[in-house]
Amino acid sequence: MRYLKRGGVALAGIVAITAAATLFPRTAPEVAAAPTSDLQERLRRLPGDYEGWAALGSSYVDRARLTGDPSWYGKAEQAVAKSLTVRPGNAAGLTGRASLEAGRHEFTQAVTTARQAIAVNPYGAPAYGVLADSLHQLGRYPEATEAVDAMMSLAPGVSSFTRASYDAELRGDLKTARDMLEYARRDAYQPADVAFCEHYLGELALRQGRYDEARSHYAKALTADPGFDPARAGLARVTALSGDLEKAASLYAASTARLPLTQTLVEQGEVLKALGRDPGWATLKAQRELMRLNGVRDDITWAEFEADHGSPTEAVAFARAEYARNPNVAAADALAWALHRSGRSAEALRHAKEATATGWRNALVMHHRAEIEQALGLKTDSARLVREYNPRFSAALPALQRSS
Repeated sequence: MRYLKRGGVALAGIVAITAAATLFPRTAPEVAAAPTSDLQERLRRLPGDYEGWAALGSSYVDRARLTGDPSWYGKAEQAVAKSLTVRPGNAAGLTGRASLEAGRHEFTQAVTTARQAIAVNPYGAPAYGVLADSLHQLGRYPEATEAVDAMMSLAPGVSSFTRASYDAELRGDLKTARDMLEYARRDAYQPADVAFCEHYLGELALRQGRYDEARSHYAKALTADPGFDPARAGLARVTALSGDLEKAASLYAASTARLPLTQTLVEQGEVLKALGRDPGWATLKAQRELMRLNGVRDDITWAEFEADHGSPTEAVAFARAEYARNPNVAAADALAWALHRSGRSAEALRHAKEATATGWRNALVMHHRAEIEQALGLKTDSARLVREYNPRFSAALPALQRSS
């Protein structure tokens, strides 16, 4: 395990998601330095620029992730195909394809494609980033850390630091997770990257119950980039968890009007339901159908949603499908909770233990384990650990406790 030095600080092995609410990798856009409009103009003049086509494809993948609009994946597919047609087997095109596969949650294939890109160009840092993201999703954590370490050695910066933060959080090393985000924040100079880093500093604080700190980071994110909608949702989230549901409902309405992301719609629905209003699940399920039609499988989101708000039987089916493809800690937790909610706590226990095995200090996940153990009459420390992880934890708004 190598040690890298940055600013006099030793980064042991670069113990490194958001990532998304369901552990989608916490990675800043890879092509922020090349705006989509500039790339399109360049490619009109130079249609043989295979690296430009690959960069355009990656920018479309980033657009899909940030907007929640899966139609961008189709555009990304066309751009990446063009890159690989102009120059078959080029590393940039393969990296773009791997990024697209990861965006569509085809993580096993993304690992294969990312490794192909690395074989062509062992010095291409973005390929290691996609590889790390996908390995995390597959629950292959030691390999993911190695990929993050390789990326860091090639290109220490916002993208590698944010991945390092994600990996550290999964290991329960919150100090390193925060330090990595602080390093990323110091390196960031573009407004979107600054906002990205401030947002995830807010998410870390939120999951530990430090609501004032979280609110401050979300506000800084919006100051840096008023169009960074995840931070807008973050302000709604921390407002609700602080107890002001009416104000939170108003903030969520503004957030989802601008950007109806699935996670934000679930959170908004929980707040509205707590206020005795229609949670708007019909809109959420329409979004699910839109994702399906665009080739995006997101079984974990629906497993969590059905377990908390719908059919536990359907939740088990979704969770089993997710876990079979991507056996990571979030999928293990979703399966454990779905099984418990369907009355199968004994079967759930193994998965609940798996979900907490990496040291991940997630209060909601530990709460699920505590509930399962209580149902089985077991005496453990899980309930105490929930409060240790987040002294302000409440199970009343579970989607808000997941955050992103």
